[in-house]
Formats: sequence, structure tokens, C-alpha cells
Amino acid sequence: MISIDYCKRFARYNRWQNQSIYGAAATLPDGTRKRNMGAFFKSIHGTLNHLVVADQLWLDRLDGVPTSITSLDQELHDDFDALTRKREHTDNRLDRFIASLAEAGLHGTLTFRRLSGDKGELTLPMPIVMMQLFNHQTHHRGQVTTLLMQCGVNVGVTDFPMLPADFASPVFGI
Repeated sequence: MISIDYCKRFARYNRWQNQSIYGAAATLPDGTRKRNMGAFFKSIHGTLNHLVVADQLWLDRLDGVPTSITSLDQELHDDFDALTRKREHTDNRLDRFIASLAEAGLHGTLTFRRLSGDKGELTLPMPIVMMQLFNHQTHHRGQVTTLLMQCGVNVGVTDFPMLPADFASPVFGI
């Protein structure tokens, strides 16, 4: 279904797009980034924060460590610079996880407790977990791109095939 190469490519794409989105968002005043624009997580800042929250939650589950995440709209950082550093840290953590993932690990399952809904345990095949992780990022970055465009900021190209060949992850070196 998916491979380690798939995960590495999506992790590189994820990092590339996060750098692009955060760079674009940094051109706006803080009040504009935090203005309620009617998005599910209200603002540009709120949506970027949610992405870090969700990624941290998934990585805690994947690493088998207790999580400090208590809700999907938990505010990790009110300060944009701190949120930007947390995004970079989270991208590095994701790259390290992918680098440590063996092909056999993609054939297993992950059992975890949900934060929303019935809050019971759920067991998913690892390919579904990895696809959800990357698809979720793409989904919400698309929302941020729209919000940025509404503020007059063009993020630039976002298409996966346009990932620069020389865009390297500090972990993968590719």
C-alpha cells in the first residue's frame, strides 16, 4: 500500500510546505494572523496551531509516549515565533520517526485512545495512520492558504510534483 519512500517524500513535502506557509504568514501582523476569519479553527494562527497539536498527538502515539495534548484546539503557543519554532521541532521529530521506521513497521497496527467522540480505543493499520497524518496536514494547509489569499498573501506553488529536487530534510539528507 505505502512504503518508507512514500513516507519520506511526504515528510519532505510537509516540511517544504510548512516553511512556505509560515514564511507567508510571517508577513502579516499578529492581529491579522489571529483574526477570526470563520475557519474551523477560526484564524490562520489557530489553524497552524491545530496542525502542530495534531502532529504532536500522532507522534506521541507513534512513539508510545504519554501526550500533553488534551484537545484538538489546545493552544500550544500564543506567540507566532514560538509556534514557528515548535513547527520546526515537530517536523524534525516527524523526520526522525520516519527515518527510524522499518518497512515491517508499516505492516503493523497502532492502538490509541481518541481525544474526541466516544474517546475509546481505536486500532488502525499503520498505512492508514501514515496517510491520515500527511492528508490531515495537506487539508488544513489548504485552509491556511485560502485564509492567506484572503489577506492578499500568495503562498506560491503547493503542488506535490513541484517539490524541489534539492529540497532536503536535515534528517534524511534528501
